[in-house]
This record gives sequence, C-alpha cells and structure tokens, in this order.
Amino acid sequence: MGLIRYETYPKQILIGNVLLIVCCVFYLAWWLLAFRPENPVKGMRLGWLLLPAAVSGLLSVIVLLRGMDAVPRYRELYSGGIILWGGIAVYFILLAVTLFCFKRPVTTELLLIVGWAMLALAEINALYSCQCFSWGAAVVFIIVIGIAAVISLVCYVRYYHLDSSARYYDGMVPLWMAALVMLGITIVMVTRR
Repeated sequence: MGLIRYETYPKQILIGNVLLIVCCVFYLAWWLLAFRPENPVKGMRLGWLLLPAAVSGLLSVIVLLRGMDAVPRYRELYSGGIILWGGIAVYFILLAVTLFCFKRPVTTELLLIVGWAMLALAEINALYSCQCFSWGAAVVFIIVIGIAAVISLVCYVRYYHLDSSARYYDGMVPLWMAALVMLGITIVMVTRR
C-alpha cells in the first residue's frame, strides 16, 4: 500500500494521464515564454517552470505504471516485453540514425519521445487487456500514437536545420502531440464509463 490509495486501476490510469497532460502544459508554458524569437521573458531560461513539469511527469509515469501493473490481463494486443525491448532497440536505432545520417545533436527530447510512445502503447495494451477499450479503439489509438511519434521525430530531426522562428514552433509540436493523445485517451476512458 502506497501513500495514495486508488479505488480502481482505471482511475489510477486516468490520474496518470491527467498528470502527464499537466507536465506537457508546464513544459509548453516554459517553451512559449523562454524561447519566443522576439522578447523572450527574462529569467524563463532558468527553467523554473520545468520543476512542476518534471514532478508531474515523474508522478505520471509512476502512477501509470502502478495502474497498468494492477490491470487484470484478460487479453493482450502484444506482450509488455515487446514494448520494453522494442522501445529500447528503437531508441538506439533512432539515436544512431539521427546522429550519423541527419547530423542532429543528441538531446533528451529523443528519449522523451520514445519513452512517451512506449508508455502510451503500454497504456493502450492495458486498457484493452482489462476490457476498458475495444479492439477497434485500441487499434485507432495505436495508429494515432504512431503518427504522433513520427511527427514528433520529424520535428526533432528538423529542429537544428531551422531558423529561430521556425524552431520556436517546431519545438512545441511534440508537446502538443503527447498532450492531445493523452487527452484523447482520457476522454475515451471517461465517456466509456
């Protein structure tokens, strides 16, 4: 028993989604203020808005993993091992490709994009496993997560090849993608109850 008690694992997953959306909002607020091309807000580059983003992001991962771990496994779309080992392999492949083929400096954003996609795919698998999501809803979200991850990766690769104004907007896209996908999952969870 932890500090926080949850009535059900879907509620825990829902709370984890909300925390991840909060993380994206704080990260996006920091980005909007600190990196705007004209007149960035002084002191924002210090990143004090990143503190609540990091705390809510870390809590989100913990809450989501605990909720997914509690899910009874009636059925699965894929094994959790595929997500874990596949995600690790994809990260190192993308690291090599973006560094050597696209000459993109490695930053934590690549890890965040791949980590988010892994977490979201694991969540969809868990929601399907406990029959919170139908096969059709799960497949739609898997496709949406894939598209969001690809768009985010394109933005990641292009970032250093853009001027400062375009970089400003390009850097926001992965945050919007993650927040909107998690919001979509949350809405479907709430409306299907």
